[in-house]
Amino acid sequence: MGKETAGNPNHSSLPDRHALRERVIEAIANTMDLYGVNHTFGKLYGIMYFEDRPMTLEEMKNSMNMSKSNMSYAVRSLTESQMIYKLEEKKDRQDQYLAETDFYRTFQNFFGAKLQREVDVMLEGIREVIPDLSTMILSEHTSSEDRDDALRDLHKLQHAEQYYVWLQEFVDKLRDGKFYESSLPKND
Repeated sequence: MGKETAGNPNHSSLPDRHALRERVIEAIANTMDLYGVNHTFGKLYGIMYFEDRPMTLEEMKNSMNMSKSNMSYAVRSLTESQMIYKLEEKKDRQDQYLAETDFYRTFQNFFGAKLQREVDVMLEGIREVIPDLSTMILSEHTSSEDRDDALRDLHKLQHAEQYYVWLQEFVDKLRDGKFYESSLPKND
C-alpha cells in the first residue's frame, strides 16, 4: 500500500511535479534545438521559464552544472534573442536575469530577429547584383548566351526581391504584434 499523507490518501499515486517540469524543459530544449539554438541553452531557458524569480549567473551555473564561461555564453545568446532579460537591480552585486515567459513574445522576438537578418542579407545581396546584371544585359559586348543567362538570373532575382519585400511586411506585422493579434487568447 502507498504512503498516505494527511488529507490525501492517494498522494503517492500523484506524478512528481519536478519530473513533469523536467519533461517540459526537455521539450523546450529539443524545440529550440530544431531552430538552431544550442540544446543546453534551450534547457537553461526552460529552467528559467519555470522560476518564479530572477536568477544570477552563479545560480544558473549551479542548476546546469556548467562552467562559468559556457554559462556566460548561454546567457549572452539568450539575452540577444530576448528570451531572457538582464534586470537593472543586482543581487549581492551580481547581475540578475529573468526569462520571458510569454511564448507569443518569444516567438515574436526570436523569429522577428532571425527573419529580419535574412531579409537584410538577401535584399542587400540582390540589390547589389541587379544593376550589374542589367548593365551586362544591355551591353553590346555581351554574348547572346551570356545575355540570356543574365536575363534569366535577373528574372529570378526580381522574383526573389518580391518575396523579400513581402517577408519584410510579414516581419513588420510580427514585430508590431499585428500578425497574431486576432488569435491571442482573451484575458477575461
